[in-house]
Amino acid sequence: MVYQVDLNADMGESFGRWTLGDDATLMPQLTSANIACGFHGGDPHVMRETVALAVESSVGIGAHIGLPDLLGFGRRRLEISATELHDYTLFQLGALKAFAEAASSRVQHVKPHGSLYAMIRDDADLANAVVSAIAETDAKVILLGAGGQQAEIAAAAGVPFVSEGYVDLDYDAGGRLVLERVKKLRDPDVMATRAVRLVTERKMVTVDDTDLDLAADSICVHGDAPNASAIATAIRMALEGAGVELVPLAALTRP
Repeated sequence: MVYQVDLNADMGESFGRWTLGDDATLMPQLTSANIACGFHGGDPHVMRETVALAVESSVGIGAHIGLPDLLGFGRRRLEISATELHDYTLFQLGALKAFAEAASSRVQHVKPHGSLYAMIRDDADLANAVVSAIAETDAKVILLGAGGQQAEIAAAAGVPFVSEGYVDLDYDAGGRLVLERVKKLRDPDVMATRAVRLVTERKMVTVDDTDLDLAADSICVHGDAPNASAIATAIRMALEGAGVELVPLAALTRP
């Protein structure tokens, strides 16, 4: 059996004089990059530079949309309406689309960040808001997320969907991510072993040491982890060593 998987990471989350992560080292290890669009991190200059890095490494460009929460890095839940989220999505996606097109490229996907990721997983109205904004902009743009109702809502709107999994975050027994305000230092070899098992067995161990069935066609590495580049390198080497082909999201949604 031939296995394919996308390897994505959250990128471009620096802001002004504040630098987060080592995007230049991490980018070549990826097949897709989720680029912050100024709401939870990033700014116009960082967006332009990160798009250029992605183009240089032939990495798929994605809008990493977040809540308007620079101070909390988008990891605080905000009470917003579906109309507000629709416009937040349209604003951020449109901004990155301009930078991508200026670099003779295009936006491949949209991925919600932080608390927004969980909010659209649990709230159909919010999921609809994100999907409708994507459809209005470019229905070929992929929504990258946690599956469930998001996939169904995207399919109904004709928007492609790819489900992802995490190896550098933990899952609880119910299959929900255990979010971290500050990323832990994790062993790259352990993360690599998790990644291979996720792709080849569709399983992930939970915090209570039980197996969770998890169907994921993309694996996320957090760019703000203290050793993100080492983790991504170890994952890529392990996957390729196991005969897994790494491809961008767009290759996974072709007919």
